[in-house]
Amino acid sequence: MSRVAVHAEAAAPAAAEDVFAVLTDWPRHAEWMPFTRARGGRGEGAALVARTGVGPVGVTDTMVITEWRPGRRVAVRHTGRIVRGEAFFAVAPLPGGGSRITWAERLDLPLGPLGRAAWLVAGPVVRAFMGVALRRLARLARHRTEAA
Repeated sequence: MSRVAVHAEAAAPAAAEDVFAVLTDWPRHAEWMPFTRARGGRGEGAALVARTGVGPVGVTDTMVITEWRPGRRVAVRHTGRIVRGEAFFAVAPLPGGGSRITWAERLDLPLGPLGRAAWLVAGPVVRAFMGVALRRLARLARHRTEAA
C-alpha cells in the first residue's frame, strides 16, 4: 500500500463560523465541490457519503466523522473500497477579518506500484481540484456573511 498526502488552502472574506456552516451543509457540496454530491450526519461518529462523477461514471466515497469542532474543524476517515485514508477541513479566523480554509488528505492508494505511478498524474489534478473547490466555498461563505 502506498500513502500520499495532498492539501490546499484558500482565504475567505467570511467569518470562520460561516465558512464552517457552508462546508458542513452536506447537501450544498454540489455548489462548491465540482462533480460531487454529499449527504450525512453531523458530529463525531456520524456517517457521510459523497459521490463524485459525471453521469453514471464516478466514485462513491464513504466516510465516518472522527473529529467535529463546530466553527473550526471536521475530520473524517475514508472507509470505501476505493478511497481510503484520512482527511480534514480546518477553518481559522484571520487577523482583521476573514478566515483561512485548509483541506488536507492522506490517502492510501490502491493497486500498489500502479496506483503510485497513477498518482504522479492524478496528484496535481487532485490538488488543483481542491483549490478550485475551496475558492468556490469561500465565495459562498462570503455571501452568507454579507447576508447576516
